[in-house]
Amino acid sequence: MDHRNFQVGQPVASRVRSVLKTGNRQSSLTSSKLQTSTFPSVPIMPAKRSITKRKSEVVVEEGDAKKVKVSHRSHGKEAGQVLVLGQGDVGQLGLGESIIERKKPALVTLPDKTVQVIAGGMHTVCLSDTGHVYTFGCNDEGALGRDTTEEGSEMVPGKVTLDEKVVQVSAGDSHTAALTEDGTLYIWGSFRDNNGVIGLLEPMKTAPFPVKVPMSETVVKIASGNDHLVLVTLEGNVYTSGTAEQGQLGRVPEHFSNRGGRKGLERLLVPQVVKVKGKVHFIDAFCGAYFTFAVSKEGNVYGFGLSNYHQLGTKTPKLCFVPVKLSCFKNSTISWVDFSGGQHHTVCLDTEGQVYSLGRAEYGRLGLGEGAEEKNEPTPVMGMEPASGVTSGASVSYAVTREGSVYAWGMGTNLQLGTGEEDDEWKPVKMTGKQLENRTVLMASSGGQHTVLLVKDMQES
Repeated sequence: MDHRNFQVGQPVASRVRSVLKTGNRQSSLTSSKLQTSTFPSVPIMPAKRSITKRKSEVVVEEGDAKKVKVSHRSHGKEAGQVLVLGQGDVGQLGLGESIIERKKPALVTLPDKTVQVIAGGMHTVCLSDTGHVYTFGCNDEGALGRDTTEEGSEMVPGKVTLDEKVVQVSAGDSHTAALTEDGTLYIWGSFRDNNGVIGLLEPMKTAPFPVKVPMSETVVKIASGNDHLVLVTLEGNVYTSGTAEQGQLGRVPEHFSNRGGRKGLERLLVPQVVKVKGKVHFIDAFCGAYFTFAVSKEGNVYGFGLSNYHQLGTKTPKLCFVPVKLSCFKNSTISWVDFSGGQHHTVCLDTEGQVYSLGRAEYGRLGLGEGAEEKNEPTPVMGMEPASGVTSGASVSYAVTREGSVYAWGMGTNLQLGTGEEDDEWKPVKMTGKQLENRTVLMASSGGQHTVLLVKDMQES
């Protein structure tokens, strides 16, 4: 099999149907729920020299009963407002039925202040500072987690019913996950593979409303790829669930990767621990569309999944079905704090605020200038101030700077770059717009055809 042209994850929404052609420009545009940026690209505090300081915490509050509260550096702390841009024909902009495209960032009206924004493939998830979850966009397979039978209700923000306070959300093509303050995980929607729906927690069953994920360990961080979910636990383990076709679960051998083989879909859908040689304590994990990164307490970076354009930083373009310790990220002077993967590329960030990219170069998604070629190791992206976070869509990339600006580069066809034009950008371009005036950007997230920003008024800074 030629893995470079491996056609991965072809979800089909009932409203948008198109064939994925990985070498074709259209693959990044109109395939239904094809692309997503899944890793919460939350603002990171100014540089800390040692990666080992990034620990998960559990705070036990004394009271009538002891309450456990989880915390992780990726949980959103600063509250702000939500801006959206790009294409929104299924409501993923949250601006109502009449507005299905925005060339420049537009303000979304929400009842509460927001601490985290995530763009799924064709839906958007917002977490409020009060711990409530709001969703909008495509709900064909339950990704919104709420009733949208009323005409047009999916096109505007609506609240997901969850009794517990949520501290982090993640989203893929057709699924959404929410982590509560006591480390409990809820999920809704569905996972898909090349042949369609595989289910969520139970084989072939989608979940239109939140369901609790059975876990024996306390979860402190969640991240989503297009059709897989990655969990980091307090104990330092990484669990995965979802589609395994490209190796993105890191725990399913190739001969079981198609729907679990003879062991069935339960093998994929029930979160299970990813095993690595030796004793490794993981403190963070990040997702690309079809691949996963996990960072150990010692600062080692492991990767698994699709690397057909070397987006994992592997020397060969083979699928990685088990975790590989990635030597290209091992440098005595660099500690890595953020990763975000698109369909075929990765952007990452070190403690100094330097942004790097690797993987496929077409349409400018690496930000390395016109004529740049595919990279199999992290390559510095120049022309920006030090960054606090990075994120990517299928063929687009973003960096949020410590000063609060956002830079974008890559494919311009969906208007996701905020330039107002459909031209590709081969180098980082600072995003501007009326709604960005006198505001600092806290975080960004990019989906299949839209991008969402979390911003704060400057006087509040």
